[in-house]
Amino acid sequence: MHYRTLGHSGTAVTDLALGTMTFGHEASEEASFAILDAYVEVGGNFIDTADVYTHGVSEEIIGRWLAAHPTEAERLVIATKGRFPMGEGPNDLGLSRRHLSRALDASLARLGVETIDLYQMHAWDALTPIEETLRFLNDAIAAGKIQYYGFSNFTGWQLTKAVHVARAHGWAEPVTLQPQYNLIVRGIEHEIVPASLDAGIGLLPWSPLGGGWLSGKYQRDVAPEGATRLGENPERGMEAWRGRNDDPRTWRILDVVQEIADVHDASLSQVSLAWLLAQPAVTSVILGARTVEQLNDNLGASDIELTGAQLAALDEASTPRVEDYPYGVPGEQQRSRRIEGGR
Repeated sequence: MHYRTLGHSGTAVTDLALGTMTFGHEASEEASFAILDAYVEVGGNFIDTADVYTHGVSEEIIGRWLAAHPTEAERLVIATKGRFPMGEGPNDLGLSRRHLSRALDASLARLGVETIDLYQMHAWDALTPIEETLRFLNDAIAAGKIQYYGFSNFTGWQLTKAVHVARAHGWAEPVTLQPQYNLIVRGIEHEIVPASLDAGIGLLPWSPLGGGWLSGKYQRDVAPEGATRLGENPERGMEAWRGRNDDPRTWRILDVVQEIADVHDASLSQVSLAWLLAQPAVTSVILGARTVEQLNDNLGASDIELTGAQLAALDEASTPRVEDYPYGVPGEQQRSRRIEGGR
């Protein structure tokens, strides 16, 4: 794998991160340990989790693995998140100082570490002033409980506001943003990617394979069955089978991915991930795997170098739909300027 800096920080992470949402749920502790072993063995150094993953179990599994592998643990960059409910009370969620102080201490205990390298706010909190959240994070850095902080699922204006509030107060600034991003879901390119580039924020895309769609596991007009996320629940979340199956754009994308995969003698997953690695602002792509076999296939993406023509073909097939204004061609013309003047 290759190294990139964690946003505008000086910390180096591998371009493929290990996501652990499956740990303790879709992957047993034994399977999770095997996945961690395989990832670290090939040089991966960036582990991503969250307190809400299997209600703390993912962090606990990682903590036990870290304790059993002290030498390897020393070189890993550990990221986790807080924000979503860990209890039934009104203060058991959110980005308030009260909740985050408890959530952070609980994550530290489950992971068995003194410092979390990257602490991420899992989503925006409309009830908590951003100043309260950012002051807490700045204090947590000063106390040595975290090294850096970032966000997940923030919109462009939310990210920009947080950056400028932190600057105005002289507080530490965020270094990363974790959005959904893949060949099927490219809407973040309108506002979030430009906002991230402007602030030096590194993107950590989640769901890089679109819930499995970009791995080629699903066939046109054939409802999924068996031990896959959509096989168990075809209408699951944003990647629900019917909507994407009925959309011709899905199959145009997959046809182009297949053509390029054939040229490289690679899997569809590897080509889809390689496209994402080539996008502006991307620091590290978060891989989610149920098995070591899935992980090893995905890790091969780091060795694939797509040509300019191949990237252009993928861009064209996956061009996101937009209205003419403000993001279509007429809208873009309103924001452009020719150096020589005129229209």
